[in-house]
Amino acid sequence: MVGLKPTDIPPSATVKFLSAGTAACIADLFTFPLDTAKVRLQIQGECKASRTAKKYKGVLGTITTMVKTEGPKSLYNGLVAGLQRQMSFASIRIGLYDSVKQFYTPKGSDSASIPTRLLAGCTTGAMAVTCAQPTDVVKVRFQAHIRLLGGPKKYNGTVDAYRTIAREEGVRGLWKGTLPNIIRNSIVNCGEMVTYDLIKETLLRYRLMTDNFPCHFVSAFGAGFCATIVASPVDVVKTRYMNSIPGQYKNALNCMFTMVVKEGPTAFYKGFIPSFLRLGSWNVVMFVSFEQLKRLMVLAQVTWESPF
Repeated sequence: MVGLKPTDIPPSATVKFLSAGTAACIADLFTFPLDTAKVRLQIQGECKASRTAKKYKGVLGTITTMVKTEGPKSLYNGLVAGLQRQMSFASIRIGLYDSVKQFYTPKGSDSASIPTRLLAGCTTGAMAVTCAQPTDVVKVRFQAHIRLLGGPKKYNGTVDAYRTIAREEGVRGLWKGTLPNIIRNSIVNCGEMVTYDLIKETLLRYRLMTDNFPCHFVSAFGAGFCATIVASPVDVVKTRYMNSIPGQYKNALNCMFTMVVKEGPTAFYKGFIPSFLRLGSWNVVMFVSFEQLKRLMVLAQVTWESPF
C-alpha cells in the first residue's frame, strides 16, 4: 500500500475544490516544458514568419532548440499564468465534477450512468473555461513567443500581458478563442474525468486493485491517453486561434478550414507526441496528488475538530 489510507469520511466539495487546484499546479510544475514544446509544434507552419524561423523536430528537438536559442527559462514562459489558470480552472472542472455528477444523477440511482458523467464533464469543463479563459490566452501567448537570447520581451510580466492584450485587442481579446476552448475542454474533461472515473470504479469493483497509488496511476494514465486522442484536433485549433494576430482568422471555424487547406488534415495532430507525454504525465501527477491531498485535508480537518 502506497500513500495515505482511504478515510471513512468522504471529502466535502470544498476539500475537492482546493485539492484539485493545488494538485493541478503541482502537475503543471512538473510538465510545463512539455506543454510549451507542444504549443511551439502546434503553431509551426501557421504563417510565413514561422516558416523562416527555426524549425522544431519532435519533443526533445523542440526543447533542445529552445534552450539553445532562448535559454532554459523559455521552457517555463507563461508559468505564472499557467498556475493562475490551474487554480481557477482545475478547481472548477475537476473539483466540482463529483458534485455536478450527483446533481444530474436521478434520485434512487445506485450510480451515475455514462451519459450523466459525460454531461457533468461537459458542464464543469465549460464553466471552467468561462471563468479562466484570460489566463489561458496569456499562457499561450507567452509560450508561443519566440525570444532569442538577449532579444526584446513581448510582455514585461504576466500583469503587463493582461494589460497589453486588453489595450491592443480590447477586453474581448482576453476571451479570444473561448468557443473552441469550451469545446476542447469539455472533450478533455470528459476524456479525463469520465475515463478516470470508469477505470478506477471497474478496478475497485472487480477487486483488481485497492484504492491506492497503483490504481490511481493506471486510471490516470488511461485518462490521459483517451483525452489526447479525442482532444488533439480541437487543441491545435484553439492554440492557433488564440495565438493569431488580429484579423488573421475570421473565427475558429475559419482557422480550422485554413489549416485543412494549407497544411492538410494531419495538421490537427501536430504536437501529438508532446500532447500525450504532457497529458499522460500531467494526469498521473495530478490525479495521484489529488487523491492524496483529499485524504490529507480530510485527516487535517478531523484532527483539527477532534484534537484530543
